[in-house]
Amino acid sequence: MEKNQTMVTEFILLGFCLGPRIRLFLFGVFSLFYVFTLLGNAVILELISLDSRLHTPMYFFLSHLAIVDMAYACNTVPQMLVNLLSPAKPISFAGCITQTFLFLTFAVTECLLLVVMSYDRYVAICHPLRYSVIVSWRVSISLVVTSWACGSLLALVHVGLVLRLPFCGPHAINHFFCEILSVLKLACADTKLNQRVLFVASVFVLVGPLGLVLASYTRILVAILRIRSAEGRRKAFSTCSSHLCVVELFFGSAIIMYMAPTSHHPEEQQKILFLFYSFFNPMLNPLIYSLRNAEVKGALRRALFKESHF
Repeated sequence: MEKNQTMVTEFILLGFCLGPRIRLFLFGVFSLFYVFTLLGNAVILELISLDSRLHTPMYFFLSHLAIVDMAYACNTVPQMLVNLLSPAKPISFAGCITQTFLFLTFAVTECLLLVVMSYDRYVAICHPLRYSVIVSWRVSISLVVTSWACGSLLALVHVGLVLRLPFCGPHAINHFFCEILSVLKLACADTKLNQRVLFVASVFVLVGPLGLVLASYTRILVAILRIRSAEGRRKAFSTCSSHLCVVELFFGSAIIMYMAPTSHHPEEQQKILFLFYSFFNPMLNPLIYSLRNAEVKGALRRALFKESHF
């Protein structure tokens, strides 16, 4: 039987099963979202780089979140836009595995960065006098390096388990990028080990970090309630609520995808959920975490003021 099997050298990404007019409309909308995502995160990176007042641990974490968001978009969106114009576009096996590895790396890294950022805000609000000691530059760099390293290593484990599987056809992936669950469906062997490892990893990368984020913001909200100024409480609640909305969208969609039974989310629903990773979270993060911040607004005004005088 093994002699009759033909190893797959490329996959076909089916993308969205839509009519040509709707695909063309979505191409225009998604192209705009893609540009806004790259532009918004690039502006944040540029402001943090140029303005010395933003050279603090908080904005150091935000800059890495912006890098992850841009990388997310660049890893999945261009392929999706091509598929909207030319459906059933092929992708090489090596390219598909690389895309899977990068997506998992960025996903895990963002999970851990969101935990780090919530811890940073907890220390800043609940222990302001000890902030510079607890969240020193050495600690900040260590936390960011650990986030990237864990993301890369965990992605490497998943990809290594995928590469041990034979792929002998069919070679059509019902998705707009090489998402790991969709790739596993095409394997010509038992994938229970892959699914178990993916579930266990999801517990540690999604449920654990989400619990830590919620614990941090619970302590922050308790501290906010002690603020005497009504205006101060309103601003703090506004900031925390917007942060929690981003966290719920990111972790909620991921938990539904990787921890709920597969029968509970059909393939077309999976594609919609993954749009949160490709578009909505990367596009919303600069607005919610950065551009609503008074210090970032001030840096933007100073940058524009300098430009107008040249």
